[in-house]
Order: sequence, then C-alpha cells, then structure tokens
Amino acid sequence: MNMASKSKYLPQRIACLSTESVEVMYALGEEDRVVGISGFTTRPARARKEKPRISGFSTARIDKILAVKPDLVLAFSDLQGDICRDLVKAGIAVHHFNQRSVAEILAMITTVGNLVGAQDRAAQLVAKLEAQIAIVREAAATLPRRPRVYFEEWDEPMISGIQWVSELIAIAGGEDVFSELAIKRSAKERIVEKSALVIRRPDIVLASWCGKKFQPARFYGRFAGHDFPALAANQVHEIKSAYILSPGPAAIELGLPQIANIIHAWANKAETQ
Repeated sequence: MNMASKSKYLPQRIACLSTESVEVMYALGEEDRVVGISGFTTRPARARKEKPRISGFSTARIDKILAVKPDLVLAFSDLQGDICRDLVKAGIAVHHFNQRSVAEILAMITTVGNLVGAQDRAAQLVAKLEAQIAIVREAAATLPRRPRVYFEEWDEPMISGIQWVSELIAIAGGEDVFSELAIKRSAKERIVEKSALVIRRPDIVLASWCGKKFQPARFYGRFAGHDFPALAANQVHEIKSAYILSPGPAAIELGLPQIANIIHAWANKAETQ
C-alpha cells in the first residue's frame, strides 16, 4: 500500500480538547487537520486565531464538538472522562490520553504521530526534547548542592506539584520536597499543610497557580511569622502555568529551562555567600 492510499484511512478532522494535543499537532505540521480546540489552548498562539474553540477543559457541550464533524477527538485526563463517554455514545472515535510523567509526555507525542501518520516527525520532536533534557541534566550534575524545592500548583488549598513537574525539578538539579505526593494522580491527594512545608524547609519556592496569576505578596503573607530558607533568601518565583502545567512539549521546552535557570542562579549565589 503506497502512502497516498494509506493516508485516506487516517483521521482528517481532529478535535483537540486540551492544549498539549494542539501543540503537538502544530509541531508535527499537521495543523490543517485540527478542526477545533480547547478554550484553554495556549500554544501556539496562532491556534487561538485560526481554530474554533469548542470546549473548556473539564466541561464541554457535546453538540458544539459534533458541529465541527470530527473523525477523531484527542482528549486528556480523567477530568474529561464524562465528555469522552458522551462522544463515544455519539459514535465518535476518541483517543483519551492520561500522561503524568515526562516519559508519558514523550510517549503521547509518539502516539499522536502514529495516529496522524507523522511517525518520522514525531520521532524527531521526541529526540529534540530528549536532547534538551540531557543537556539540562548534565548541567545539573555540576551543582555543588541540590536545593530543596517546593512547587505550588494552587494556593487555597495548597497543592504541590504533579509528577512531570517533580521530575523536571529533579532533572534541573533540585529535590522536590513533596516528591512522595507527586505520583498521586488527583490534585486532592497532593494537598499539603502550611506546617508541613515549614518543616521541610525549601530553599526555593516555584509557583504556578493553575489558571490564575501568582501573587507573591499573598504567598509571603500566608507564611507571615514562619521561617524557612526560601523566604529568608527571597527565593520565591513564578513559572507561567502555560509553560509547566500542560503535559506536552512546552513543559520541556519552556518550563524546564526556567526551572534550571532559577536553580543555577540559586547555586551561584549560595557559593558566594
């Protein structure tokens, strides 16, 4: 079977219900097949101008998705489980991802490539991301000490970082102070108490409040009267949620270098003190 005859069996109208699947489709040069996107899509920016927004994240109107006539829907996470169920009942093919680790992010890219017949380009993208990870990991090996890092995904209640974030912190040279919680798939299982954070004494705080801008003054106010190294050294930093909280290429291309830069700046400052 030649490529021309094979291609007609591949999906041609793909609806993407989360930002990372849009990001991957564009990165593979397959954006023409995307017929609808999530309203929370951030990368690439032009996708928001080019494609109709057909869903939120945890909520969606099935009729709005059906209106773009997809022959495949790409979804993500257990939060979209009910949406996927209703789409399947409506006769739509769905591929439901649930990646939580760096390895699973790379596997997701490979799978999308397989689904759209862009295996070579997907392999190239994965190799590029793996190379970036290797460079950051190699640089981290030169650090004289690995800082203890707290990643805050939400403030009320306090929610610590999910697995891929914890792994990226480790790759960049840090130690996630709540690494034992990172493997928990539910945000509710990653809720932490102020007292627990104070006891673990992070050297660096990284914050990325999902869906809203981080406010340092609120963080410092929350810990008024408490003491740990990150507060004393003013090592409280925001990482934009679009850079780190989507389990796609952006987390590695944008989030990982930012984490590494913060950690290396901390290490350089610590050496001079």
